[in-house]
Amino acid sequence: MDERAVTSGEVRVVGAEQPDGLELRTRGLALRGLPELRAAGLPPYLGRGWARILAALAARVAAAGGPPPGDVQLAPDVAFRLTADGDHLVPGPPAGFTGAVDQWRREVVVRLFPSARS
Repeated sequence: MDERAVTSGEVRVVGAEQPDGLELRTRGLALRGLPELRAAGLPPYLGRGWARILAALAARVAAAGGPPPGDVQLAPDVAFRLTADGDHLVPGPPAGFTGAVDQWRREVVVRLFPSARS
């Protein structure tokens, strides 16, 4: 099926290898006048977990009719800050986070999907 043939109620997460790592993007939010989400520079082994994260964040953006203010909680101890980058929203660490972003990216996958630990 052609990626451009997304129905109005469907949001997909698509990915591609780039020189700096895996890039994941949503497709379908823009049809509703909303910004798409993008995560770039991911290690490939985090791809499946981050695809699920983008899908959950896309559902929150769609339900709110746009980027929710402040941090977006996906679990009691897992929050994301959505930052505008051009036409996209980029999920990153919550407000007040200090540390390495790459380590945070791994940690949120393990917190949300404990089976990813093994």
